[in-house]
Amino acid sequence: MSQTNSLTLAATPFETYVNDDGEPARINELVLAAFSQTETDVKVKVMRQAFLGSSVRSGKVDGEYAYVDMGQSLGNVLTSEVFLPLYLYAASKDADVENIKIFQHLKRNRVAVENRFANTPNFRLLKDIKWSRNPSTFDAFRQLADDRAPYLVTSELLIREFNTLLANDSEETLHFSSQPLIKSGFQLAIRDDVANAKEIIAKFNAAISAMQKSGEYNTLLGISWLRKDINDDGIADYVGHTDITRETSLLKTAYRLDNTPTSDKSLFVINGETFSSKALADEKLSSVSAEVEERISLLDATTYETLLQRW
Repeated sequence: MSQTNSLTLAATPFETYVNDDGEPARINELVLAAFSQTETDVKVKVMRQAFLGSSVRSGKVDGEYAYVDMGQSLGNVLTSEVFLPLYLYAASKDADVENIKIFQHLKRNRVAVENRFANTPNFRLLKDIKWSRNPSTFDAFRQLADDRAPYLVTSELLIREFNTLLANDSEETLHFSSQPLIKSGFQLAIRDDVANAKEIIAKFNAAISAMQKSGEYNTLLGISWLRKDINDDGIADYVGHTDITRETSLLKTAYRLDNTPTSDKSLFVINGETFSSKALADEKLSSVSAEVEERISLLDATTYETLLQRW
């Protein structure tokens, strides 16, 4: 029997992505599900940003499980492939935000942003924007609710979750820029002196790829359709799972896992089974008798109730 590896990995809190108090934590779930398919025993810890870097460098933890490259240097570590892309958009109550394509279009405007982004080199280089820095996701969205900042820069998935809250409360949803202003992604980062680090990362990458193709990612993310080139032909395919995807699920909401474009040659993959057309995929989806419950937001409705009242 091969030797079982053991790792302790850490990350900082990030609403709906990383949590340790029972709240939704997509990154925790993705990482733990991937490692469950390898020979690596993993313990994940959530800690404040001020302690994370020093804990990795000192060896108190073996690495980060939700590392996002925003221009900061990260020495003496090995990183995985991006296992979940992170797209940062500008969002606003005003539909004019849909005309924004680059950061320069926000010049001289007040823009809310979380400190996790504002304190990175990529954002510090943007001098002509009046950044309204916030310690948490809630505080950043409150800037919009209180009309203290007409714009917010945050992740696509967080905008989706907030819009779900708004829609369920019969409020007008947020508009967002026509394209992401920054593209990054979540990676596994392990110190290069950790035993078998390269092997661990290779197995992690393979497990992630398999989960993305099987549709397990859809259920863990709570997203009906994902987009990824699954057969290396340069064309993005649509991936779904009968636990969450239905015939009525909109393809235009598919979350991109890579940069390949879709075309009329895009395949459809349901539960790992490949179909050549949407019509054939729908036959698979129509065989599912269970009804999908109304999608609730991963943002806590009680916490955000005060913001919705101000909307």
